Amino acid sequence: MFASIAYAGGTPPGGAPGAGASGMSFFIMLIAMFAVFYFLVLRPQQKQAKEQQRMRDSLKKGDRVLTTGGIYGTVSGVDENTVTLEIAQNTRVKFVKAAVASLDKPGTGPAPVGPDEKKKS
Repeated sequence: MFASIAYAGGTPPGGAPGAGASGMSFFIMLIAMFAVFYFLVLRPQQKQAKEQQRMRDSLKKGDRVLTTGGIYGTVSGVDENTVTLEIAQNTRVKFVKAAVASLDKPGTGPAPVGPDEKKKS
């Protein structure tokens, strides 16, 4: 009487609980979860990192950029690993290229500082 109840509960006669098809379905679910994780998390991050690297490699003199520290500047020089930004008139700062967060789109950052701008009081 109890043997038929135990078998109905999922334990095959003479076998260990959880053996057989349930072990295979566990691996299929594990692989499916990894695939979802890859396509929703890892792949977009890799694409974004490649785009950032392409942007940093294509920096040229005159580009307006924003650094990771929140400093807007105009590129005045580019080396292999560094970029020199002019952040104010006659004020140049050298950064590692990795510190450049993005190119400044027109109208999003502060106005560039130039010699013919007048201070407003």
